[in-house]
Amino acid sequence: MQSVSISEKRFITLDNITVRVRDRHILAQTCWEIKADQNWAILGPNGSGKSSLARVLCGDLPYVKGKIIRHSACAAPKHIGNVSFEIHERLIAREKYQDYSRDFSGKWDSFETARQTILTGLQPTASTDEFTEFDRIADLLEIRYLLDRGIRFLSGGEMRKVIIARALMKTSGFLILDEPFEGLDARSKKQLKQTIRTLTCQGVRLILITHRFDEITPAISHVLCLKNCQVFCQGERSDVLKSERIKALYQPKTHFHYNIPEISPKNTHERMADTEIFVKMKNVTVAYNGIKVLDNFCWTVRRGQNWAVTGPNGSGKSTLLSLITGDNLQAYANEIYLFGKRRGSGETLWELKKRIGLVSSELQVRYRKQMRGYDVVLSGFFDSVGLYRRANAQQRIRTSQQIEFLGIENIAHKPFDQLSYGEKRMVLLARSLVKAPRLLILDEPCQGLDRTNRQMILKLIDHIGANTDTWFLYVTHYEDEIPSSVTHRLRMEKAGEQLPS
Repeated sequence: MQSVSISEKRFITLDNITVRVRDRHILAQTCWEIKADQNWAILGPNGSGKSSLARVLCGDLPYVKGKIIRHSACAAPKHIGNVSFEIHERLIAREKYQDYSRDFSGKWDSFETARQTILTGLQPTASTDEFTEFDRIADLLEIRYLLDRGIRFLSGGEMRKVIIARALMKTSGFLILDEPFEGLDARSKKQLKQTIRTLTCQGVRLILITHRFDEITPAISHVLCLKNCQVFCQGERSDVLKSERIKALYQPKTHFHYNIPEISPKNTHERMADTEIFVKMKNVTVAYNGIKVLDNFCWTVRRGQNWAVTGPNGSGKSTLLSLITGDNLQAYANEIYLFGKRRGSGETLWELKKRIGLVSSELQVRYRKQMRGYDVVLSGFFDSVGLYRRANAQQRIRTSQQIEFLGIENIAHKPFDQLSYGEKRMVLLARSLVKAPRLLILDEPCQGLDRTNRQMILKLIDHIGANTDTWFLYVTHYEDEIPSSVTHRLRMEKAGEQLPS
């Protein structure tokens, strides 16, 4: 019998598959073949079906037509390591669900740790080799310091590393990484790229989903592009990543303009003359299980200031924001003033939230009930996760205006839980702006957005920061995405030294 070279060996074949998601069909008649020596990137706009295709490969999303042939044991769902926003949301939601049990039992000292999350699925009789591999991965990703910390107390970037470690523990041959670099600082991104290179050199097959072309590692040999939930093109990397094809894949939105009817612009003199203090923190210290995240931290945010907040994973950025939004109870044990009033001096949380707009992964996780994107935006008037009050006509008009402005009319009446991660992000941004907040908190607002939506959102944030009476705190790991309207910067460090400028 004639031998077959590795370049001709098949790994997975998708033969005319069609996927049904509730009442609609997507990825109709998709044909795709992955060979044993190929590593693929999947590209496409928000809502094009990238994550759905990854879930099909993982066996998490059933297909109703066609067939999938797994030519290798490594391609079986139980052996596929997977990293995605959805896994992140599911793990955090599961942990929060346990609060009902904790409240009933009175035991609030039992939280799922990073170690437990990484070892999920590992048998109690796991071999020494498996625990040796666990130690190797923990050292590789530099997460040993957080292994015994509850996952709900981790930053977004730290949680991302935990999910990557969890995926590496599961697989020996096939890894699907859906936006793995999002939430990671520069050092961690470089480290992950090196890890990917090492794994692919060892024969691990890779599927990488990303919106950023600089994250397509050298190991990627082929590219599949999706648009409108169908295959747009596929082939060798050099053929697909041509400017004309990419331009056709990401067609820019032409409706974008600078008319924001629900936010009243102020002239420059009025904006800069007021020295009203929005946030003031004096010697704030926050610790989890004896580990200090913030140590004698002092910071003041005034009206007329737009802040960019940067720093490595674990430096306390998410904790800082949670103290402002009222989601961290340690705010009451510290000297913190919001809009001139000290936390715990009698103001209600809802009074504070009326003045604050928020976009964050933490907020996105909370919206797990079935509701339309339109209702999610409308709930911004009431600062509720869900819509429990009847909105008036003016509120509905402003909601429709905001949805139209962001160009999300096509998803506004779809169930929120059926939207892609990036589409959810757009809906939450509309939610944060609909009530014209005094302070807008943007915790990595471009996370999960394709380049067209990312450019549009950055233009919008710049317009808000430069021309309206809404001021913002902008958290990011991407230096090139810091809006030009930023007036002040705060660089946070793990060692406890924060440097305002």
